[in-house]
Amino acid sequence: MEKIYKYIEDHATPQGEALDWIEKQTHIRTNHARMLSGHLQGELMRILVQISGARRILELGTFTGYSATCMASVLPEDGHLDTLELNDELEDLILEGFEKGGVEDKVQLHIGDCKETLVRLRSEMGLGAVGSDSSADTVDTSKLYDIVYIDANKREYCEYYELVFDMVRSGGLILADNVIWDGKVCQDPLPQDKQTLSIVKFNDMVTNDRRVESVILPLRDGLNVIRKK
Repeated sequence: MEKIYKYIEDHATPQGEALDWIEKQTHIRTNHARMLSGHLQGELMRILVQISGARRILELGTFTGYSATCMASVLPEDGHLDTLELNDELEDLILEGFEKGGVEDKVQLHIGDCKETLVRLRSEMGLGAVGSDSSADTVDTSKLYDIVYIDANKREYCEYYELVFDMVRSGGLILADNVIWDGKVCQDPLPQDKQTLSIVKFNDMVTNDRRVESVILPLRDGLNVIRKK
């Protein structure tokens, strides 16, 4: 399997100097380099941005800015990406990476609790609380997102999904990372840790949601590609 993975990586578009720098600095300056999206997933996300014609992107979980840089690098000139990160200790590294990638003018970094930031962004868009009836007249449709990428606290994936769903335009994409979770989601007996149980619940929620169509790609730790009808 490692040989196959290396072959695939060797035949993907190279990630470029800025992403090389972010990857290297992630290994040097953090203890969680495994959390990096990485070359193959980054290239897939770049292509998804391009073929979808995305102009507005929302990312939940910046980490060191690798995936945000990938996606923002192929946004049109008037494109915009909001990225949310809890850990303020990563801010300097993230902003350095954005500058290296030449995307600093397209990306806004929001430091703070993800759910609290989503509530604020919803309010700015004219959306009320989840489940409330928001009048079409109050919603700023120009602020709806074309793509939302979820890669934050695994225990809160279901809550994130509910918060972002009506922030995405019809036909837009919701991408959710780590949905295979090292294979734990299909182990028998199922591990009972909160992360695994939450990911299983999320995957089931998406499968049973008739408002979307979805497929899980066995790339890296699993990427759920969800299209809002």
